[in-house]
Amino acid sequence: MGEMTVSLVGSTGSIGTQAVDVIRANPDRFSVVALAAQRSVARLAEQAHELRPALVAIGDEQLVGELAALVPPGTDVVGGPAGLEAAARTGDVVLNGVVGFAGLPVTLAALGSGRRLALANKESLIAGAPVVQAARRTPGAEIVPVDSEHCAIHQCLQVTRPTDGPDPVRRLLVTASGGPFRGATAERLAQVTVADALAHPTWRMGPKITIDSSTLMNKGLEVIEAHELFGVPYDRIDVVVHPQSVVHSMVELVDGTTVAQLSMPDMRLPIGYALGWPERLSSAFGAIDWTAVRSLTFEPPDRARFACLDLAYQAGRQGGAAPAWLNAANEVAVAAFLDGALSWLGIAAVVADTLDEWRDEPMERVDDVLEADRRARACARGALERRRAAA
Repeated sequence: MGEMTVSLVGSTGSIGTQAVDVIRANPDRFSVVALAAQRSVARLAEQAHELRPALVAIGDEQLVGELAALVPPGTDVVGGPAGLEAAARTGDVVLNGVVGFAGLPVTLAALGSGRRLALANKESLIAGAPVVQAARRTPGAEIVPVDSEHCAIHQCLQVTRPTDGPDPVRRLLVTASGGPFRGATAERLAQVTVADALAHPTWRMGPKITIDSSTLMNKGLEVIEAHELFGVPYDRIDVVVHPQSVVHSMVELVDGTTVAQLSMPDMRLPIGYALGWPERLSSAFGAIDWTAVRSLTFEPPDRARFACLDLAYQAGRQGGAAPAWLNAANEVAVAAFLDGALSWLGIAAVVADTLDEWRDEPMERVDDVLEADRRARACARGALERRRAAA
């Protein structure tokens, strides 16, 4: 395979900066043609000087002038949501590392222009599933997941699903580290601080996804994402807690065989897999020293104390706009927790209160997705205010 052109949208965040590590390690395989971020002008300009893309986009239009003064001469600078979408229509492969629901237009722009999408933004697929699935049917469009769990399943399915004949897959097993509060008592969970929840035991991630990992909402969102990516019913997708984060997910077959993908926790491996697909990169990230791995353990999730997991299954099974409501309510609740305006236990409570108000609505167009998100956020803010008043 020759050199591939890459667009990095969300290039200054956790996923984006690790993607730059992968590209540095493979200078003959990739050429960066576009970079994009929401507000990080200085870091974006620094990346532009190193990677020399033709296009740089900044989501906040008011920062275009400041960015234009810092990038190399001859670099096109664009701003606003349209700028991010322009970056997503550039390159052989587009990495979407934007955080949260804001990643939906990037996902749709990449798929709608027939690109391969290296998807790290699970929220766009979950909240906008009907419109994203329609965009996936664009000739040339393809999603290769960057989440370590879905990347693992993607790899396992390459060797287990035949091109014709019956599907041998019995179930998908999505692994979870258990987060920082695995085994915690109810009393301990009632006292969780923001610093506690941000102290993930194995993964280096941004604050939103780290909080989601602590509540197991991240795992619930991944269950919905697995359903959308691989077409497996919810009753055949299970979650298993695996604290070592070495087995990244598994596929169980009808004859009892289980196929797993193993590596040390390093997001650069799934990023490199998605960027290089269908070939593999020669730079090894996450290789296992088998003389140092002493044990791999597994246990069921504590669904009573981590209520977000079953809330996600509920929304997934309801379908339609329910996953969009789940995602919006969670974003509102997590932001309130990070601001000190909601307890850790309150995150699940606000999401549950919001889903209680859910009413199904059409999800055929982008405007429908945006309206569902707007309604859900309004309900979530109302639930948040009621809980504050009652405290």
